[in-house]
Order: sequence, then C-alpha cells, then structure tokens
Amino acid sequence: MSEPHGIAVAIRRAEKRYGSFRALDAVSLAVAPGEFVSLLGPSGSGKTTLLGILGGFVQPSGGQVLFGERDVTYTPPHLRDIGIVFQNYALFPHMSVGENVAFPLRARRMAKGLWPGRVRAALEMVELGGFEERRISQLSGGQRQRVALARAIVFEPRLILMDEPLSALDKQLRETMQIELRALHRKLGSTVIYVTHDQREALTMSDRVAILKDGRLVQVDAPERLHDHPADAFVAGFIGEATLVPVERAGERQVRLGTAVLATSRAVPAGGPLFLTVQTEKLLIAGPSAAAEGQNRLTGRVAEVVYQGESLRVFLILADGTALSLRQPSHHAARGLIPPVGESLTVTLHPEDTIVVPERAAAP
Repeated sequence: MSEPHGIAVAIRRAEKRYGSFRALDAVSLAVAPGEFVSLLGPSGSGKTTLLGILGGFVQPSGGQVLFGERDVTYTPPHLRDIGIVFQNYALFPHMSVGENVAFPLRARRMAKGLWPGRVRAALEMVELGGFEERRISQLSGGQRQRVALARAIVFEPRLILMDEPLSALDKQLRETMQIELRALHRKLGSTVIYVTHDQREALTMSDRVAILKDGRLVQVDAPERLHDHPADAFVAGFIGEATLVPVERAGERQVRLGTAVLATSRAVPAGGPLFLTVQTEKLLIAGPSAAAEGQNRLTGRVAEVVYQGESLRVFLILADGTALSLRQPSHHAARGLIPPVGESLTVTLHPEDTIVVPERAAAP
C-alpha cells in the first residue's frame, strides 16, 4: 500500500443548478496523481456539491469529470472505485471493526482468503492493529474516525474523497489527526480531495487549496501562496487572521493609508477598490532600527489587550480611526513591550508583508 498510485482528476466546467439557483458555476480544476487538494470555503460555497459530483452522489447539470482518461461524469458511485470518508463516519454499529473494514472487499467480491491480511494492514496503517474484534460502540470518536479511514483505504483506491472527517473531534485530537492524515497520505500515494471549512486544517494538510465562494472557484494555490499572495479581498479575509483596510494607490509600489504612505514589494493593482491585508502575525512592535531597515511604520492608541493563552492580541486604533490588531507572545518579556491601554504604540510592517489586494480578482 506504500507504492504511489494516485490517479489524475479533471473537473471541466462543472455546474449544478437547482431551478434558477446555481450551487456550482462552471468550476474547472485539475488534480495531479497523488496530490492532496482541499476544497475550502464558507457554508454554501459549493464545496460539498463539488465533492458529491466527484463521488457520483450528485448529478451535474453540466460539465465533465475525468478520472485519468476515463469519463465518469454519469458513472454510479459504486462503479467509480474510490474510497470515501464521510463526516459522520457511516460505520455499521452491528458489525465489528474488522467487519466494517472488510465491507468494501466483500462489496467488490474479493477472494475471502485475502480479507484478513488486507484488514490487518489497513488497521495497522491507522494505528489500530489488533482492534479487529472490537465493537464500534466501544470506540472513541478518534478511533471511529480511524476505522472509517481504514475502510476507505483497505482496497487500495487511487482516489480518496473526504467530507469534513475531523469536524466532530475536539480541537486537540483534530490537530493531531491532521498531521497523521498528512503522513498517511504520503504512505498511500493516493490522490486525496478533502472538503473543509477550516482554513487552518486546509493549510496544514494540503499540497494545494481550492477556495470556493458562491459556487465559483476563486483561487487555487499552495498554502503559502494563498496566505502571502491572496487573489482578492475575499481570500485575504478568509485565509489567516487579517484586517482588510481600504487604501489608495500612491505609486507603482506604494499605497496611502490616511496620511501614511506605505511601501510594498509587489506591484499595486491599478483600477478598482484596493485593500491592505494586515495579518496579525506580520505587525511587529517597532524597535530602534525599524526606520533604518525601511519598514513601514504605523502609530496608534492601544484600545485593548486580550490574553489568549499562548499569545496576547493587541487592538490598536490609528489616528484616522482605522482599527488593527497584532499578536504578541504571552511570555513575560513580550508583555513588557506593550504599553497600557490608552497609550501610544508604534508598529512596523515590512514591505514584503505589505499585501495589497483588489476587491475582486479575475476568474482563475
């Protein structure tokens, strides 16, 4: 099961209409063999509809879906030979763990003598070796999720679809499982298409992330590119923790915010409304060398300081009323850099981190 064997997936202008409502509007996406791609977006963006079309559970109103060279646009789900992990796991409570995992082998009429070895290997891969005789009712939520994964990989599919499989887990377990899923993907080599509304989850696990809004594909990119080079104001506000501030173009690589002119290392888009994307982790409390290093400086009044465990979130109001926030570590030395509420604070933003986006980007 460790040999890379993922299949290419091509979605060509896929559409889904319900009367006059377009749940999916001419979406095209190419996924490379063995790639992990997340479909990310808010509720109603079309990501689950797109996954349903890939799985054969939703019939498209138009467009085409290819697995490799095979057109599967109207192929029934059971003939697509794909692994699927559902949000609610969809395990059979009357079956043991081993019986649940073996179910896809039975459905495919694989020789029964091969079942024990396949089931054992799949369970060991998700760290549940020896659980074959356990009942589903005896498992924790995390263990049930692993059983669902084992069932999806036991027949060595070339494509695995996952529909928010971690959403029911608590935060700590969810973050642990994100890393384990990423490692499992590397072992399997299967192509994975993963639906989530959690941007941190998508950034953690994916080779690329496809962001949808109102049934349309807005941007498809590697996680770091999405975070540092958002296509428009929607992506900039959806990825990471950022404040979008209206600015005016003041030059090819400059924007005006109130009375301040800020330099950016990238060309500023011409025409249309512009927004400065101020990410909380990119704002730094100014040191004595900030001006010499050519960093942008902004001064405001500390409005509030909120303790959030490992970090402090500092809310700052600029002279023109613009509200920004930054994060500082919560250790003693970092706290000493923050003046009391009501006092002045100067922060810096490096030109490399001065990200300016248009209100809306052209379709990808």
